[in-house]
Amino acid sequence: MAKTTWKPDTTHGKLSAKEKKELPESVFAFPKQRKEPITDASHVKNALARFDQVKDVTDEERDLAFANIRKAAEFYNIEMHENDWHELGKKPHTKNPSK
Repeated sequence: MAKTTWKPDTTHGKLSAKEKKELPESVFAFPKQRKEPITDASHVKNALARFDQVKDVTDEERDLAFANIRKAAEFYNIEMHENDWHELGKKPHTKNPSK
């Protein structure tokens, strides 16, 4: 399993483009590319839902991103059923309250 780089940063909610540029790499699922900020529970769920849409990243970078998302999900008390990033994109990641 990849060593995580994610660190909680609870000072940010909804992010403007300018605010996103000012965030440290440690709050991104993909830190090198600065893709998928995971600064709160909503962003973690979004990163899970969009994981398979991230382009131009290696499998090693996906390993790291998945580990970062898992760590953030634990921090924000989000239940993850996936054990590997290869499982993402094949089924919904969060329960739909309307069903």
